[in-house]
Amino acid sequence: MPGHQECEVPLEGGFTNHGRVVRVGDTVRRPLRPSSPATHALLEHLERVGFGGAPRFLGVDERGREVLSYVPGTAVTPPYPSWALTDEALVSVAHLLREYHAAVAGLDPGPHPWPASPPPEFAGGLVSHNDLNLDNVVFREGRAVAFIDFDLASPGSRVWDVAGAVRLWAPLRPDHHVGDSRRGQVLRRLRLFVDSYGPSAADRDRLVPAVRCNHDWSYDIVGTAVANGHAAFARYWWAGGARRRATETQQWYRESADLLRDALS
Repeated sequence: MPGHQECEVPLEGGFTNHGRVVRVGDTVRRPLRPSSPATHALLEHLERVGFGGAPRFLGVDERGREVLSYVPGTAVTPPYPSWALTDEALVSVAHLLREYHAAVAGLDPGPHPWPASPPPEFAGGLVSHNDLNLDNVVFREGRAVAFIDFDLASPGSRVWDVAGAVRLWAPLRPDHHVGDSRRGQVLRRLRLFVDSYGPSAADRDRLVPAVRCNHDWSYDIVGTAVANGHAAFARYWWAGGARRRATETQQWYRESADLLRDALS
C-alpha cells in the first residue's frame, strides 16, 4: 500500500454503498461486509485462472476497507450513452458473461459465507454474479471488458445470470418504461443476447421463468433495504418510481410469457 496520502475520488453508480466507494490512485476502496471473504476468494480464483474481466483483490487498507484494483474504462451510468445501447455492446456483454462462467466453474463455494443464493431451482451450478446492472459492466471502445461489484455473487447458475443480465440489458419491461433507442426492440434484443451467450437447450427452456423469478428476487432485495431505512434505495423506490415500475413489469411478464418464449424459439 502507498505510504502517503492520496486523493480519494468518489465513484458513481450503485445503491448499496452509495457514496462510500472511492478511487485512490490505481485502486478502489470499498466497505467490508460479512460476506467479503467469499467475494475475495472469488476474485482470487478469477485471477488464478487468468480471467481478466474482474478487479483484483489487493488486501485491506488501514481504515478497514477492501482494496481492489481499479479497472480502467467506462461503466454505464445514466444518462445512458448511445454506444452502450447498441447491439454490439449487448453482444459483448453476453460474450463476457460466457467467459466469466467458464472461468468461475472450477471454484468450490463450500467454505465461504456467501450472500443469499437465488431460489433453489436456479442455484447450485456455479457462483453467479447476480447483479449485472448496466453500471456494473466496464467498457472500453464500446466493448464490455469487465464486471465489477461482486457483492451479491453467490452459488447460483448460468441461466440465473443470463436471465438477470438480459432482463436489464434488453431491457425486458413494458415499452412505456423504455425511454431510449431500445424501445420497440426488447424482444429482438432478448433473442440476440441469448443467442450470443449460447445457453444449453435446457437453460434456454428455463429462461422465461428465470427472468420473472430474477425480477422478483432483485426487487425483494430493494424492498428489504428500503424497510431497513437505506436512504439511497428509498429514493429509488419511492421518488424514482421503482415500486410502480416493478409492479407493472411483473404484470407484463405474466401477460407476455408467450411472446418471450416465442422470441427464443
